Amino acid sequence: MEQFTDRLRAHADHVANMASHCDTEETTKQALILPLLDALGYSPYDPTKVKAEYKADLPGVKKDERVDYVLFSDSHPVMFIEAKSANVKLNSHAPQLARYFNATPGVCIAALTNGQEWKFFTDLQRENLMDEEPFFTVDFSDLQESHIKELSRFRYGSIRAEALRSFAEDLTYMAKFKDVLEGCLRDIDPDFVRFVASKAAPNVRLTQRALDTFTPLLKRAVAEAMSDLVRGSLNPPAAIPSPASTSDEPVGTGVIVDPTNSKIVTTADEVRIFDVARRLLSNKVTEEDITMKDTESYFSILYQGKNNRWLLRYNVNRKRPIVQFIMPLNDRHKEEIARAGLELSGENISLDAPDDLMRITGLLHDALTFCQDDNNFKRGSSE
Repeated sequence: MEQFTDRLRAHADHVANMASHCDTEETTKQALILPLLDALGYSPYDPTKVKAEYKADLPGVKKDERVDYVLFSDSHPVMFIEAKSANVKLNSHAPQLARYFNATPGVCIAALTNGQEWKFFTDLQRENLMDEEPFFTVDFSDLQESHIKELSRFRYGSIRAEALRSFAEDLTYMAKFKDVLEGCLRDIDPDFVRFVASKAAPNVRLTQRALDTFTPLLKRAVAEAMSDLVRGSLNPPAAIPSPASTSDEPVGTGVIVDPTNSKIVTTADEVRIFDVARRLLSNKVTEEDITMKDTESYFSILYQGKNNRWLLRYNVNRKRPIVQFIMPLNDRHKEEIARAGLELSGENISLDAPDDLMRITGLLHDALTFCQDDNNFKRGSSE
């Protein structure tokens, strides 16, 4: 992932330097589009991965339609790409791409790009019919860390139809939720006032007079709360110490060093996955039931502090972090892992970021159920 991140950042710099020189579609393809495909693992020199001017006719509508590029994985077309010149705005060109997409049911992703901006589409509304709005847009003139993580899902060998549709659905709802929240915060809605007031002052009768009084107060409260959140994001809270390790590190470093063994270093990612797991299980057990333990080899989250009742083991000391759950993985677990877009090797699940645990909540809940069942620990137990 680190190498991929470096390549994308280098590509963003390249786009910034070269976009102004790309005044034709062909130049844009050569200078801006093909280099990104190569970074995603689709070598433009390998016709088993990338084909140009691919025929995509829609029967009865138009013949000899050709999409600029189609990407292949395991001999199957997985993504169409329609290219425009770097100086062309993309707003009016989605219908052309839709014709190609709708003509080829096996393709699950379509991208429209001018080399600097990329818009990704799928078929959430109606199967095999491209949505009118993109589910993901990235502008390389303003490349964010979150964009890099999302683009990693489009690497060669990573495109899976169901996982990407799930990802697209998540991003679509996130965007809608964000719009609603921004609207509520910009112009305080009476329903929003009622909701907050009913939580904050449940015994107060919400007359119109009360709402008129609360509305300006809520505006100030929202502004201050947002300010506090920003300050909190810039100054992360100190790491949570575990029963198995205390810290001599200064508060706020995000690292815990075991004073009895300097080789045991609890990282910020390990603390984060513990925090995520505890929040995901908060409606099932008390905070005291979920503890963490670090060793030289791996980081564990335990049920009731018992070493043999570990919910999961998280290993960041590898080229790619992995997580393993205590119970054997069944077909339902494997379907959830695939739908989340995570890779499975044996019992090991790739977990590039601790927050990805939220995408496989079902496995965490099943691990808790397994640990709560004493029958699973009657023989060979070493509590």
